[in-house]
Amino acid sequence: MEVSELFYTLALLKVEGVGDIMAKKLMNHCGSAEAVFKTKSQQLAAIDGVGTMLLKNLKDQSFFDKANKELEFIQNNNINTAYFQEENYPDKLKHCVDAPVLLFTAGNIDLKNRKIISIVGTRQITSYGTEFCKKLIEDLIPLNPVIVSGFAYGVDIVAHQLAMENNLQTIGVLAHGLNQIYPKNHKKYMAKMEQNGGFMTEFWSSANPDKENFVKRNRIVAGMAEATIVIESAERGGSLITANMANDYNRDVFAVPGRTTDKYSTGCNNLIKTQKANVLTSAADLIYMLNWDIKEEPKAVQKQLFVSLDNDEQKIYDYLIKTGKELMDIIALECEFPIYRVSSILLNMELKGVIRPLPGKLFEAI
Repeated sequence: MEVSELFYTLALLKVEGVGDIMAKKLMNHCGSAEAVFKTKSQQLAAIDGVGTMLLKNLKDQSFFDKANKELEFIQNNNINTAYFQEENYPDKLKHCVDAPVLLFTAGNIDLKNRKIISIVGTRQITSYGTEFCKKLIEDLIPLNPVIVSGFAYGVDIVAHQLAMENNLQTIGVLAHGLNQIYPKNHKKYMAKMEQNGGFMTEFWSSANPDKENFVKRNRIVAGMAEATIVIESAERGGSLITANMANDYNRDVFAVPGRTTDKYSTGCNNLIKTQKANVLTSAADLIYMLNWDIKEEPKAVQKQLFVSLDNDEQKIYDYLIKTGKELMDIIALECEFPIYRVSSILLNMELKGVIRPLPGKLFEAI
């Protein structure tokens, strides 16, 4: 994005009464942010939603000073920008009507042709949630996904840390500008985060981590990912807001079930009970529901010369050797395993290199 157009886009976004949706309307009608300021009021008035007050606000020159100040901050601090019509903008987020016009990023973020999942949950993560998250991310390594979260306490920072430990790209979506970090205790993770991905925000350097900003932040977390995973949540919480936003965007939502007596499983259980989320018991569930193909990724595990199979894996392997190829549902029926168990077994066998998935959710022995 050229500096001049970035300047005018920043200025437009500072006009009182111009949010992301209105800014897109204005730029679509006029051709660019700069053109909005050069278009006559009579023509702008023809745009749906543009009233007398907005036309008056567009003539206020103070927002140019604000835009110039923010532009200086961007240039002096090597901040990258992603414009909603450019290639470096998260592809799936482009299709969300209320997505930010501009995103500010820091680090080594590369979203081109990448699988993206968001992992969210309570700030009071339990050992159960931590262990599940650890196993989930480890099992997803062959797919090399980008792990997105909100860099908060609890599930967020655990997901980021596990992604970094496994050399996966991870992105922290912030509820404030890039001139600060919240919570301050997480400053120690910044350098490694920027090496393994980085940070993303729609907020200017003048924005503080105010309560309402976290809700706005959540729509980015939900909108840019193929799926949102809720690890743990109490009956109410920000992660449930993110899950609802993901549903509104027609994204897949997954929730980890827990005991009915566990406080931080209540939110997940309710999402599943009200059919707002799919049950997530293992990485295999995610891979199956999203129709991801593990063999296409460069990090896929190659077949070993000598592979040790447990009894359940051997039973399925023998069945596939006999039949050649078969649907997961039929494998479950013929081998007398519940479907959720089969999906997990098949993933483990795939990682061991003894079976492979085929189009149409078929599997065959190698």
